[in-house]
Amino acid sequence: MTTTITKNTYEIDASGKRLGKVATEAASVLNGKNTIDFARHTIADVTVTIKNVSKLDISEKKGSEIYQNYSGYMGGLKEETLAHLAARRGYSEAVRRTIGGMLPDNKLKKQLLKNLVITE
Repeated sequence: MTTTITKNTYEIDASGKRLGKVATEAASVLNGKNTIDFARHTIADVTVTIKNVSKLDISEKKGSEIYQNYSGYMGGLKEETLAHLAARRGYSEAVRRTIGGMLPDNKLKKQLLKNLVITE
């Protein structure tokens, strides 16, 4: 007897949508909250694909939002704005960090983010 596990794919078209709306939808699907067999300690068998990230509707106020990164050393707190991050790494990195901030901070966070595919 063989058992096959199939991954479901969930696609989100980000053109014309706000950053937070796309991120909350992706985070809830990655957690598996839209399935009937939801459990906090398991990873949902779903792959989330977000398309047209460069066509997101980002206001000027949101473009000046600050993203922080801490290295762990004294004086190691680095800050940059969303506009600077998007120019340096692309909008896909800004969306990935936003979704990562909405996921729970536990051992499953890295594995959940591996199920996220973002295309410009």
